[in-house]
Amino acid sequence: MPADTDLIKLYSTRILALAADIPHTKRLADPHATVKKRSPLCGSAVTVDVCVEDGRITDFAQDVKACALGQAAAAVTGHAVIGRSLPEIEAARDCLRAMLKSGGDVPAAPFDGFEVLAPAKDFKNRHASILLAIEATAEAMEQALQANCASPLF
Repeated sequence: MPADTDLIKLYSTRILALAADIPHTKRLADPHATVKKRSPLCGSAVTVDVCVEDGRITDFAQDVKACALGQAAAAVTGHAVIGRSLPEIEAARDCLRAMLKSGGDVPAAPFDGFEVLAPAKDFKNRHASILLAIEATAEAMEQALQANCASPLF
């Protein structure tokens, strides 16, 4: 089990700065899909709205009620998702999950900002909160595509 000093180091200045600068926090008036995800372990929750055209996210919003790590992950997600396709979102999600759970690589640009969360791999109880925003985004985009709001770009 990590020491308390390791937990303090985890909440770095970069993580706290990201947590204070979450983009796209105003809900969309007419989203193509909305998904709310909650971590049962810590109670963190994220609601994501997306609009998708030609298989890419054209508008995005998120309501984030999470710890600083979840907020930082939402900030990275929010800065990177506009213009992305479902395969790009899923690859970022899968890579982030592998980075946290099995020491995998940092997601590729434009999701490379998740690198700041690499120290959280030792804090399994924080993984769900960190994954909320990207998981909700992937699910919302999938729903939007399935609802024929846009055709997937593969």
